[in-house]
Amino acid sequence: MRRPEPLERERFLNEEEILVSKTDPKGRITYGNEGFIEISGYSEEELLGRPHSIIRHPDMPKIVFKILWDGIQQGCEVSAYVKNLAKDGSFYWVFATVTPSFDPGSGRIVGHFSVRRAPDAEKLRAIRPLYKELLDAERRGGMAASEAMVNEILATKGVDYEEFIHSL
Repeated sequence: MRRPEPLERERFLNEEEILVSKTDPKGRITYGNEGFIEISGYSEEELLGRPHSIIRHPDMPKIVFKILWDGIQQGCEVSAYVKNLAKDGSFYWVFATVTPSFDPGSGRIVGHFSVRRAPDAEKLRAIRPLYKELLDAERRGGMAASEAMVNEILATKGVDYEEFIHSL
C-alpha cells in the first residue's frame, strides 16, 4: 500500500471522541474502534495486520516514537502528542496514551492498547515548534541529535518525559 502524499488539510477530533487501537507486540494493528477507522480514512480490512506506522505523518520526529517504544517495552504507560496522516493525505493531531498489555500467566507483553483524545490547542502551540526543532535536528544529525535535544530539555527542566508532556 502506497503512503499518501501529505496535504495541508487538518481534521479535528471533537472533545468527546475517543480513538482506540490495539496492536500485537510488533505494532501491527489488531483492532481499531469506529472513530479510529473513520478518521484514518482506511477501511478496517486495510488497517488490520498493518503496522501502526501506516498513519505516521512525516512531520513526526522519530525520537517521539523511540520514547514511546522504549517506555512500553519497559512495561510503562507512555503519552505523547502525535500528528497522524490519513489515507487521503489530511492530518490530525491526537493526545495518545499507549499502554502495554500483559499475559496474565507469564507477565510478558502481548500487545499494546492506545487511547487517543483531542489535544489541547494551547499545548499544541508548544508542541508544534518543538517537533519542528526535533525533526530539523534529526535531518542534520540523525535520531541521536534529537535524542540529545530531548535529554537536554528534560535535564534543564528537571523532569522525566511523562512529567514534561503532562506539564505543557
